Amino acid sequence: MQDTELEERLAHLIRAVDDLSDTVARQDQEIARLTVRVGMLMQREAGREAESSGAVILGDEKPPHY
Repeated sequence: MQDTELEERLAHLIRAVDDLSDTVARQDQEIARLTVRVGMLMQREAGREAESSGAVILGDEKPPHY
C-alpha cells in the first residue's frame, strides 16, 4: 500500500472511532437518565403499594384472586 492509501484508511478509522465514541457518550448519558427515572418510578410504586394495602409485596406472591 502507498502512504496516501494508508493515510486515507487511518483518517477513516479515526473518524469511525470518534463517531463511536460520541455514540457511546450519548448512550451513557441516556442510561444514567433512565436509571434515575426507573428508580423514581420504583419508589413511587412502592409508596402506592404501601398506601393501598399496608403489606409488603413479595415478587413470588400470587395475587389475591388466585
